[in-house]
Amino acid sequence: PVSFPPLRNEAAVHVLQGRMKGIQGHCNSCYMDAALFSLFSCTSVLDSMLFTPFALCDRNVQNILRDEIVNPLRKTGFVRARSVMHLREQLTEKGQCSSFTNAEKDPEEFLNLIMQQILGIEPLLKLQSGGQKEQDCYCYQIFMDKQEDLVVPDVQQLVEHSFLSSDLKLVEIPSCFIIQMPRFGKEYKMFSKIIPSLELDITDLLLDSPRECCVCGDVATLECS
Repeated sequence: PVSFPPLRNEAAVHVLQGRMKGIQGHCNSCYMDAALFSLFSCTSVLDSMLFTPFALCDRNVQNILRDEIVNPLRKTGFVRARSVMHLREQLTEKGQCSSFTNAEKDPEEFLNLIMQQILGIEPLLKLQSGGQKEQDCYCYQIFMDKQEDLVVPDVQQLVEHSFLSSDLKLVEIPSCFIIQMPRFGKEYKMFSKIIPSLELDITDLLLDSPRECCVCGDVATLECS
């Protein structure tokens, strides 16, 4: 199949900036538009979704995703709403939910459906909470209480606060770490702005990872939350 590499640096600015760029919204598609743009416009980490013939893979959905959405986005910087609707129709047909073509969904619901049930991809994350059994998932949604000292936080701060408040640890270094930002609907937003962290340090989020003692500099034996 024909493929186009993800956009980088000056090329990304040139192709994606301006009017009629990005993925055209239509009929409550914003959750899917934002997720697809984030996953594919400027990174190839999940390009296996476009090409690999997984055991349970639906090749028709895979072809629509690659040829009608990702390739046009990377080539011209624009995807028509009709292409996304074509994907939504297929998801409605394959899934258990009949409202993928008209209702707003949670991005996690979309990712679970397309990655697990339609393409058959192995879970990307392994999490453990308070020494309990491991949990497999495809993305992580940030949940946290309002922090008065976090007015304009960055992603690093939000992930650390969320993991701490939920007593979570990453069991292993993930091949891809999809993070959903906190949101509270149309009426209330917890943060008016969030600064993207260009790099994410997960050292303190890893389970049983050797870390430096902040007092003496040797390998730490105790952890204080």
